[in-house]
Amino acid sequence: MKRLTRSIGLLAMLMIVAVLLTGCAAGTEKFSAEQPAGFWAGIWHGAISVITLIIHIFNHDVRIYEIHNTGGWYDLGFLLGAICIWGGGSTAGCVHSKRRKEGDKEWEEVGDKVEQKIKRKMRQWAEAEPDEDWDEVEKKLERKLRDKLRKWAESDD
Repeated sequence: MKRLTRSIGLLAMLMIVAVLLTGCAAGTEKFSAEQPAGFWAGIWHGAISVITLIIHIFNHDVRIYEIHNTGGWYDLGFLLGAICIWGGGSTAGCVHSKRRKEGDKEWEEVGDKVEQKIKRKMRQWAEAEPDEDWDEVEKKLERKLRDKLRKWAESDD
């Protein structure tokens, strides 16, 4: 029940933000042939373009792109706005992978220490009960543990 209430609250807040953002959407009477939208309006319209598209589906008076614009400067602003806001996922991945690379050294050290400890314990266990099959069991267990540890370390949980 808490999840449903939380989801409804989040959806309501997103809708309010969308309505506020589209108050400055492209295609309004704010711009005309005498006063066209320029570079800064283009940046804003690009930044809210996806939200404006969604609203355009339900309200055809709202446009994604301002018809009355200065041309190249508006286009450049529109593209920069869209790229900076909506194209940011690719840069976020780069930052995440950079952090992961920095953390890889630590994980490698931890993994090596865990691996060494497991090997020591397995040898102690194998020596306590000598059997010629223990070497094979040790190798299989070592591979499985290494795979599980890597999957666990790489997961975002």
